[in-house]
Amino acid sequence: MNISDLLAPDAILPALKVQSKKQLLQELAARAHMVARLPERRIFDTLMEREKLGTTGVGAGIAIPHGRLAEAKTITGIFARLEPPIEYEAVDSQPVNLVFMLLAPENAGADHLKALARVSRLLRSAATCEKLRAAGTPEALYAILISQNGDASQAA
Repeated sequence: MNISDLLAPDAILPALKVQSKKQLLQELAARAHMVARLPERRIFDTLMEREKLGTTGVGAGIAIPHGRLAEAKTITGIFARLEPPIEYEAVDSQPVNLVFMLLAPENAGADHLKALARVSRLLRSAATCEKLRAAGTPEALYAILISQNGDASQAA
């Protein structure tokens, strides 16, 4: 599974300014509504419910909020770089500035888990995260994110 299968070029938020996790999830839901044509309120509620189970802030300034929606037809990703970073209740208590949200169909099962694993592998790379934090445009961010496809398939 490639990042380009999950993420469209218009699903990049290069300099999102938010004050809180709740506001971030609202902005992600709004963009996902535009990209995937899913109900914005349902997306937001799904993401908030998932956060109640435990934080999706995985550490090192990274969060991977995710959820499943009955209305979703495909797995959809939204990437945001936050300026400035926000408190996210991450596992390492560090603020978050790189966010990759995933929405999957309710029946996605293994594909949802594969997508989460793929995004997690991508963002586990310190070099990739460094490039993402330094990139200047949405196009540059998208290019960095999808260029990592080959690395994972060779390692898998």
